[in-house]
Amino acid sequence: MSNIGKQPIYIPDGVTVDIKQNIVVVKGNKDELFMNYNNDISIVSKDNIINVSRKSDTRENRALHGLYRALINNMIVGVSKGFSKEL
Repeated sequence: MSNIGKQPIYIPDGVTVDIKQNIVVVKGNKDELFMNYNNDISIVSKDNIINVSRKSDTRENRALHGLYRALINNMIVGVSKGFSKEL
């Protein structure tokens, strides 16, 4: 299993995540983001924790597993804390 993909994503207070069919919608106090995802990846939200898993062990699905987990985590950070760049 993917090292990144198997880690759970914790949803902070003030952020809502809606998972419908193949769309993940993340709403926070800063913005609202959405993303389409592949049918071969399963995304489940329960008790303010999101778990991403894959249905098969093909090379493409292993790559998408970690990718979607990272993208969803970045969406949550973006709508809650916003973007900042330190020099």
